[in-house]
Amino acid sequence: MTAAPVICFGQQPCGFFPRRYLYAKIQTARRLQAKLGGEIVFFCHDSDHDPRETRTTLRHRMLESPTHFNFEVENKLQKKYSPLYCKRIASGWQSYVIPLLYEYVQPTLATFFEQTSSETVADFCLEMYGRMGLLDGICVARSSAPDFRRAACTISDFFVDVTYEGEIVRARCIDGMLRLHKGGDSYITLPDAHYSAEQISPTRDTRLRWMQSVIHCTHYVTGASEKLYLHAEEAPEITYIERDPITNCEEAYVEV
Repeated sequence: MTAAPVICFGQQPCGFFPRRYLYAKIQTARRLQAKLGGEIVFFCHDSDHDPRETRTTLRHRMLESPTHFNFEVENKLQKKYSPLYCKRIASGWQSYVIPLLYEYVQPTLATFFEQTSSETVADFCLEMYGRMGLLDGICVARSSAPDFRRAACTISDFFVDVTYEGEIVRARCIDGMLRLHKGGDSYITLPDAHYSAEQISPTRDTRLRWMQSVIHCTHYVTGASEKLYLHAEEAPEITYIERDPITNCEEAYVEV
């Protein structure tokens, strides 16, 4: 007997309303599941630290002009260097955005936003996706989870979550030193620190192997750009499926 399929797709939290390409990945996975059976796993890479990942582009309901929204977090250090699961949402941000949303989305979605109470960026995104019904029947595996990190394989290229100036930051391990990238060729080198598997997350080049060592998926839904850097040869046991096409893929998905 063969094991049931495990259909996986990966994505950082990508806006408080998810980008349309994430919706396309979800729909592709559901289509495969309807054909093959098995389970769907969302590998949520909430260890990423780039604040641009959560930019949310909405179109005005009457004017149809696009507007970019994003989270405000407590301080600049968090914004630039803390992983998404550690970025704490600034007080007052949600109440400021709520009245604006009614010009961009259906009242039901604005209500979902108002009812969401999570305090960190990653948690807020996942709670919203759940309220929208996008995660129904899907197992969410978070790259920040200590159990996931402990179970993952050893990798040579990685980030480490460490404390710096009172905040958890995501430092790149380069030549045995922990560094924060300031831009260009400029880095902040952090003091030596002991760290364990619970603090490690992968780089883009090691993410697939690290993820697969825990999830053991049989099928993986790739994004349009993801397939360009994915090291598929490191996991030849996976069947790779490109996500279904979707228009305006970088904009937010705002259907109920």
